[in-house]
Amino acid sequence: MTDIQRSHVGKRLSEIAEYNGVIYLAGQIADDVEQDMRGQTAQVLACVDRLLAEKGSDKSRILQCQIYISDMSLFSQMNEVWDAWVAPGNTPPRATVQAQLASPKKLIEVVVTAASAPRKTA
Repeated sequence: MTDIQRSHVGKRLSEIAEYNGVIYLAGQIADDVEQDMRGQTAQVLACVDRLLAEKGSDKSRILQCQIYISDMSLFSQMNEVWDAWVAPGNTPPRATVQAQLASPKKLIEVVVTAASAPRKTA
């Protein structure tokens, strides 16, 4: 049986959990909440890239993505950044819903599940 590996473990959550070749990321939010939806989305997706890279994976291996935005009128702005970021030919299953986030300045939160990098065989 494979052990669960956790990274960036805090009091309330871990940023990453990995189990059986699957990487689970906590909801990612922007550090600079003074940015507009495009800016916050870019920050969040950069966090996703960084965390997946720590586990040797990348956005082409995303299995599922859940996106929470504070206002559906910002949906097209979020999609502009998403469309420029997502790996062509590897668009993951995705859900986007409007949600009341923890702070009114937070416009987006993204939850990702991804496959680990394939193991190299000798």
